[in-house]
Parts: sequence; C-alpha cells; structure tokens
Amino acid sequence: MHPARLFLEADPETLLQRVAAHPFALVTTAADGRPLAAHTPVLAAREGDGVRLRFHLSRANSVTGALLEGAPALIVFTGPHAYVSPDWYGIDDQVPTWNYLSVEAEGPVTALGEDGTRQLLDDLSVANETLLAPKPVWRLSKMTPSRVDALLKGIVAFEMVPDRFEGITKLSQNKPAAARAGVIEELEKTRSGAALAAEMRRIEP
Repeated sequence: MHPARLFLEADPETLLQRVAAHPFALVTTAADGRPLAAHTPVLAAREGDGVRLRFHLSRANSVTGALLEGAPALIVFTGPHAYVSPDWYGIDDQVPTWNYLSVEAEGPVTALGEDGTRQLLDDLSVANETLLAPKPVWRLSKMTPSRVDALLKGIVAFEMVPDRFEGITKLSQNKPAAARAGVIEELEKTRSGAALAAEMRRIEP
C-alpha cells in the first residue's frame, strides 16, 4: 500500500465497484519462507457489514497448498493506471510518477465444499457471460456430469472475509487544480491513460 493517507480508499462500495470492474486479481501468500502468487478471477459481494471474496485455483498450484495449510492471503486488484510525466504539471521541480487505482484484501481463507465450488463456477460464468449478451449464458449444466466431476477434482475454491479491505486512489490529489487539469489533458491523448483521465475527472471538485 502507498503510505500516504491522502491516497487511501476505504469506502467499501467504491472498492467493490472497483473489484467488479477489474476482477482478475493476484492472490499472494507465503510458505516455507517463500512468497507465492497466482492470478485468478475473484467475485466480491457484501456479506452483512463486511465483504466476501470467492475464487478458485488449480489444486496443483503451490498457493493452493499453502492456503489449505492455513496460510493467510493477500489479494491485490489493479485498476486503471498510467505513467505521469512531470512536464504535464506546468510547474517546476517535479518528478515522474504513476497514477493508479487498486484494492487490497487481506485475511484468512476457507476452502469451499463441492456445492460451494459449483456455485462459484456458475456465478463466475453469469458475471462474465452476461457481458457477451445476446449470447445465452453458459453454465456447468451444459456439460456432462461425469466431465464436471472430473474437472472439479482439479481445482479448489476458497472464500475470504477480509480482515483488511482497502485500496489506493492515487490521482494527483496532491497537486494544484491546474496541474491536475494538465495531467488529465495529456492522459486523454494516450490509449493507456484515457480510463485514468476519466477517473480523475470524476473526482474533481
């Protein structure tokens, strides 16, 4: 996490929207003094006053083994991000930086049973297949039961109710309004920066 409190994002709804828009996350843990990481799509939802995250990994993944043995996890989501040139500020003595949106979820994880794993896979399908409309949504039920059973043996699904759920919104809030406007204008000219420029415009007073 960036240490500057100015950039801290703690609003759960904002973070959940960010995760929904950028669900492909890095799941990290450690075992035997080694850091471990794996990428996977994550579903997030409100769970009472907290948040519930669900994901699955290959049973053969070293991260899976560590989590099954009780290691906690840190899940990192990266949203829009882009390089910011100091020339864009219109003020002297500035340095290059990187603006970005992120989310971090940290805590213990619990393995889901077969029913929970099946539900997760169907929920993942619905979340992503809906974006492909008017194509009908694909579900596990389209497969033969024996094939599904065989595939389920190769994965492990987990859920996390994070002890810590927060993110970073680093969008040049520490710069004067005119400097922020200069950054927005230049980012909008780049393919990689357009989404970030839109986020900067959204938070402008």
